[in-house]
Amino acid sequence: MKIQIITLFPELFDCVKTHSILGRAIKNQKVIIETVNLREFSHDNYGSVDDHPYGGGPGMVLKVDVVEPAIKEAKKVNPDAKIILMTPQGQVYKQSIAKELAHETDLILVCGHYEGFDERIREYCDMELSIGDYVLTGGELAAMVITDSIVRLLPGVLGDDASSLDESHNQRLLEYPHYTRPSEYEGKKVPEILLGGNHKKIEEWRKEQSIQRTKERRPDLISDKNI
Repeated sequence: MKIQIITLFPELFDCVKTHSILGRAIKNQKVIIETVNLREFSHDNYGSVDDHPYGGGPGMVLKVDVVEPAIKEAKKVNPDAKIILMTPQGQVYKQSIAKELAHETDLILVCGHYEGFDERIREYCDMELSIGDYVLTGGELAAMVITDSIVRLLPGVLGDDASSLDESHNQRLLEYPHYTRPSEYEGKKVPEILLGGNHKKIEEWRKEQSIQRTKERRPDLISDKNI
């Protein structure tokens, strides 16, 4: 998979591309992550990418004649790449969407900034995503979140591919509690069932814990299908 991120601040992604799971995935050639600097498509010597909104109002708006050429350049890699606009007006991002996007060959993530986009930019995108009902300064953090959640689902990225199957939200249930050594700390003990070695009972306990935890913390996720 190749992920290209169109942004005004490509340097923000330097640490993301060199650390943790994303860094290892890139090193092991499981994914290619590149940034496209939006200022390279400016039409003046100042690198301007935005302008005042027609009709007045606060803030500045990203220009369609800057963003569209950047998208066109990114699409040269693959004309069928899926183009995703980072915007608080988009569909709220969920694990199910991450799974769908993990099957794509190429993704282009478009990060906004300032007051927003020229409305016509939406016409060049296939999908609009938001990582939650709040507003960020720009789309870069959202692009990082989405990139991380997709890459970890790619085959061979995690040490054990089964790890991603057990994680919260994959089965519309929150993940069960985890414990490691020591078995007792300040009077707090690891549940005995986890120490007994009976894998069938451990699996049943974990499922019960997932259901209980989801009912307590995220009852909106519970349905007859995942109990």
